[in-house]
Amino acid sequence: MAFSKEELSRYSRHFVLPEIGVIGQKKLLSSSVLVIGAGALGSASLMYLAAAGVGMIGVADFDRVELSNLQRQIIHNTKSVGEYKTESAKRALNAINPGVEVVRVNQRLDADNIIPIIADYDFILDCTDRFSTKFLINDACVIAKKPFSHAGVIKFGGQSITYVPGEGPCLRCILGAPPKDEGLTCSTAGVLGAATGLMGCVQASEAVKYITGAGGLLLGKVFSFDLLTPKFRVYDGFEHSDECRVCNGAEASFLTGNRAEYEDDCEG
Repeated sequence: MAFSKEELSRYSRHFVLPEIGVIGQKKLLSSSVLVIGAGALGSASLMYLAAAGVGMIGVADFDRVELSNLQRQIIHNTKSVGEYKTESAKRALNAINPGVEVVRVNQRLDADNIIPIIADYDFILDCTDRFSTKFLINDACVIAKKPFSHAGVIKFGGQSITYVPGEGPCLRCILGAPPKDEGLTCSTAGVLGAATGLMGCVQASEAVKYITGAGGLLLGKVFSFDLLTPKFRVYDGFEHSDECRVCNGAEASFLTGNRAEYEDDCEG
């Protein structure tokens, strides 16, 4: 692959990074990342993935932009209100980098469609705000052997982990099952917009590092922060659980059989 004059200029800061360089940039241009959720977490991660030159970016969301989203979902703007988030995000991403192929997945992911949707992507970002959806994504990625980044933010803080098949625990290994108490959500408890942006950047960096092979990932680790304090921590030592219902040989039929757990949730 030969770089065009425009690409040599656009990605010049990557070229001088020994951990990325020419080879890493070629990997990025040939890669594909699916971002599930074009909201707060998805805004920052999507924009940095496009800027980094990820060749194909999938944007999965079924919602429309609302005025209350704009406090944190910076990929959208006031003129986007009422549009599908996938449409607004695609326009913003192509404005950043016209060379990126943006694929709109304008539907709700569920136990029936998630496996074929994630099949075409090298890395998945869980940028959703519902625990049931997060476990659906986790379970599907484990079954399909897809690496992914999980993240969640509320109030002033958040946490993130990364899963790579055969190299560490998944979300279900660590938490077991979706939390029962869904009363604490961004709409009821509030969220600092900048906190979601910070976490979205962490997720984008995990995707870039996985694709290029640069540095280490959050495997068996939980990255956590509280901007109000402020505190930043990495909790280490999490391991695969022998009791995990998906890591131990679950097949696609597990998703449909577990449908009630994925649907028993409220909006985040």
